Amino acid sequence: MPISDMLNRPHQGQSVETPTADSDIEKELDTTVSSLDQSPVTFLRPRILAMALIVSMGGLIFGYDTGQISGFVQMQDFKDRFAGSSGSFSNWKEGLIVGLLSIGTFFGSISAGPIADILGRRWAIVLWNIIFSVGVIVQIATTNTWYQIGLGRWVAGLGVGALSVMTPMYQAETAPRQIRGALISTYQLFITFGIFLAYCINYGTQERLNPSSWRIPMGIGFIFPVIMAFGILTLRESPRWDYRHGKVDEARTTLALSYGKSENHYEIVRELREIKEKFDAEQKGKHPWYEIFTGPRMAYRTVLGIALQSLQQLTGANFFFYYGTTVFNGVGLNNPYVTSMILGGINFGSTFLGLYLVDHYGRRKCLIPGAFWMFICFMIFASVGHFQFQPRQDRGEPTGTSGNVMIVFTCLFIFGYAITWGPMIWALVGEIFPSRYRAKSIGFATSANWTWNFLISFFTPYITSAINYRYGYIFAACCFAAAWIVFFFVPESQGRTLEEIDTMYVLEVPPWKSSGWKPPPNERLGDTDHAYLGDAGRGIVKEDETGIKEEKLENVGR
Repeated sequence: MPISDMLNRPHQGQSVETPTADSDIEKELDTTVSSLDQSPVTFLRPRILAMALIVSMGGLIFGYDTGQISGFVQMQDFKDRFAGSSGSFSNWKEGLIVGLLSIGTFFGSISAGPIADILGRRWAIVLWNIIFSVGVIVQIATTNTWYQIGLGRWVAGLGVGALSVMTPMYQAETAPRQIRGALISTYQLFITFGIFLAYCINYGTQERLNPSSWRIPMGIGFIFPVIMAFGILTLRESPRWDYRHGKVDEARTTLALSYGKSENHYEIVRELREIKEKFDAEQKGKHPWYEIFTGPRMAYRTVLGIALQSLQQLTGANFFFYYGTTVFNGVGLNNPYVTSMILGGINFGSTFLGLYLVDHYGRRKCLIPGAFWMFICFMIFASVGHFQFQPRQDRGEPTGTSGNVMIVFTCLFIFGYAITWGPMIWALVGEIFPSRYRAKSIGFATSANWTWNFLISFFTPYITSAINYRYGYIFAACCFAAAWIVFFFVPESQGRTLEEIDTMYVLEVPPWKSSGWKPPPNERLGDTDHAYLGDAGRGIVKEDETGIKEEKLENVGR
């Protein structure tokens, strides 16, 4: 079937209510392909760079807030005010102050999707930046009440968690498909930059013996939500959200600006038609929130998203940032701020390579070797630490050789994490869900990340004091399991449209064969967004629009 016929394939059967400008779209789509602009698209343009810098600022906000607290608990004035009479933080108090941010992020990530569907992506981003700023104000305003610091971090966490959903959602819905993975992955790059920046600023204020030692870094944290809140207003609303609210012309213009081409360009016409068909399909049946589990192949994808986000934490990267100071102290590097900057610098610098790999070598080819790499690093780190480093340290003997080995494998681990599991999980979770479920599904998946973030940050002091470096074996096992989970359950999505990715899941393409899978030529793709589903996503109202057998779709959501 010619491309023009695919673009212009009319709907059959019962019509549905669509935006008032649909007739204009149909006239455009009746145009032959030869009359459309088919010039090559240039992706490295100011608007794309602005989208990457402004929207990914949500990652910088999270990274900076995470990085600064690890320095605060080491500052003398902070300890004098909030640690209590002992002068040092107990495990439970330090774990609670650090971990309350993650509790807030859990609730923020769950709330982000529904609010974004109501307010729009842009204004929701503004709202959550304001909430984050309120949390920072609560922290700065305290003088000697530790639970006010904790409460402020919880409020700030609401904003951080919501922005962790909004960033991949906005970029997945707005970015050109050819660079979607790299743009979404810039969120992780900005997280690493935020952590590194916080470490550097903490290093510059650590020697102050007054509240400015921690209030200055907190105050600098105001800059980033202000930039993001005002910056997002210079960008346009997501074309998907605009179309769903009857703003068809705005959606068309946004697509044209994103691709840097005229509204008559083939990519814009093709994508606008796809948005229209998805919107038409969404109008059929009742679609409650739990359809993210009952929709076509959605239980599989939702559980997979939760597993991937959980495993990103369970790889153990945060363990290294927490426990690395002890290792560096054992070989004579006693300044924890210098230690933090070394690890943060490796993390940040290596993530640039991850942005290149995600769209040049694919997700599976990077995630599977990356997980095995981290497994090997953790096995060596934990074994040397438990059998050599710790016994020598307990006996007061030199630990230089074993400590150096552990430092090397700490750095190698962070390198492997930063180029694979750090940035690529955000890209994967942003693209495996159909448009109609994306907001809520990303929220559920991301909440798992924050849950494990809290559990690890809170319980690590207790676990390490009980089993020392053997804790690393737990993370090594998780890395080993992660490699096989990707192999058996994650199809390759490099270079594919969101529609094609959806089709692979619905058709149950074996993940280990997905790299070579090709969509059926001259046929409508059988994807969820074009399917006219019944109530709660069970069954099909219009089988002939989907290209998938009805009984097939009735079963895949279970």
